[in-house]
Amino acid sequence: MNDSITVKVKKISHHSLIPAYATPASAGVDLYACIQEKIVVHPGEHVKIPTGIAIELPDQHIVALIFARSGLASRSGVGLTNGVGVIDADYRGEIQVLMQNHGLLPVTINSGDRIAQMVFMPIFHALLEEVSELGETLRGTGGFGSTGI
Repeated sequence: MNDSITVKVKKISHHSLIPAYATPASAGVDLYACIQEKIVVHPGEHVKIPTGIAIELPDQHIVALIFARSGLASRSGVGLTNGVGVIDADYRGEIQVLMQNHGLLPVTINSGDRIAQMVFMPIFHALLEEVSELGETLRGTGGFGSTGI
C-alpha cells in the first residue's frame, strides 16, 4: 500500500518554514506563522495569519484540510474561525490560517509559531441524484442526541 503523496511547496517569503510532521505518527504537518511582527489576538477577535507558503496537490482527488492545533486550543483557547480550512487542489495562493481567540486572555503569535496543522485526504466527487424517497434505517430521521449519550 502506498501511503504517501508528493505535495509541492513554494516558499513565498525567505522567512517561510516548510511544514513538517512533529512525530513519525503525526496525522498532519504543522503550519508556521510567517509574519513581519508579532500579532496579538484579543479575546473574541479573529485574524488571518499568513504561512508564507503555497502548495500544489498532486491531483484533483486530494484536499488539504487545515485544523486547529489541540495544544494551542487547550492552553489559550485559540481555534480556527471557520472550523476547518479547505485547500482545494486547484488553489495556488498563499495558505492563510483564520484564527479566533475563544479564551479570556490575549494571545501573542510570533513568526515561526506553529499555528495549525494540515492533513491531506482523498476526496470523492458525488453524483447527486434527486429522489422522492430515501431508504429506511433503524435511526430514521432521529437527529441531535437521538442515539443517546
